[in-house]
Amino acid sequence: MATATAAEDAPPAGKGAKGEANRKRGNEQGEGGVGGSGGGGGAGQKRKKEVFIYGNYKNYYGYRIDRNVGEDPRLEAFNKQWFENKDCLDIGCNQGLVTIGLAMKFKCRRILGVDIDSGLIETAKWNLRRIMRQDKSATKNAKAQESSNPPSQSSPGEVVSELSKGNEHQDLSKIVSFRRENFVESLDGCSERYDTILCLSVTKWIHLNWGDDGLVTLFVKIWRLLRPGGVFIMEPQPWSSYKRNRLVSEVAKENFNTICIYPEKFREVLLDKVGFRSVELIMDKLVGSVSGFDRPIEVYHK
Repeated sequence: MATATAAEDAPPAGKGAKGEANRKRGNEQGEGGVGGSGGGGGAGQKRKKEVFIYGNYKNYYGYRIDRNVGEDPRLEAFNKQWFENKDCLDIGCNQGLVTIGLAMKFKCRRILGVDIDSGLIETAKWNLRRIMRQDKSATKNAKAQESSNPPSQSSPGEVVSELSKGNEHQDLSKIVSFRRENFVESLDGCSERYDTILCLSVTKWIHLNWGDDGLVTLFVKIWRLLRPGGVFIMEPQPWSSYKRNRLVSEVAKENFNTICIYPEKFREVLLDKVGFRSVELIMDKLVGSVSGFDRPIEVYHK
């Protein structure tokens, strides 16, 4: 599966998050994890590190996934029946590599990736074009190799059959799409419906930026957008991760101090308050994730 982060050309430059909530907060600078700039402004002064208040990291997959692993290990944990010939939504898609990987591995009918960061969405679209070019090139090379084989090795019909089997997913442009979206503050009254919705390592950032109300809004909207029998796949961050990022902005710091719905209470909220009928834990630890990212994944059924 072509989901490597290395690229043959440079992706478009990201512009950063420009959501409604970001405009409300103005041009805040985070306090935590920011390189000190000092007061002198000398030539040897260190530049202030960029702060990602929504978790909209660049090259996120590069430091999340073990370099010795070919694909995102979360894809190995997923069940094909949740995606094959299904309409899917990936909330907080970042650079879109998981979104594209799901379409290729499981043959989704369609999958939409949304993210608050317009720069990441542009990179996701660029990744889609790059992977489509790679697939086209691989198909061309495969055809050339098959045509050079002696006729006795395989009949023309067999060659065509094998190529078509391996390339049923190739028109990704009709399956995969990306959209800049502030999910918490949009989609009101949206008529779109999905069979599967993913929210992977996103809940903490929504929680820190919109508090308990934003988290509940997220869960309720997901439930409403799912068709009956639909699946919600969630990878929540632990409370210890909140503590490390609580100073990323003044808003995050304020919300951190008022949070009452801790991650260990998410299951209770989703089952008893929102209305999901059941939940299963599909992975306690993900093999292939670097330390700190081997989080459990929960699957809720509507």
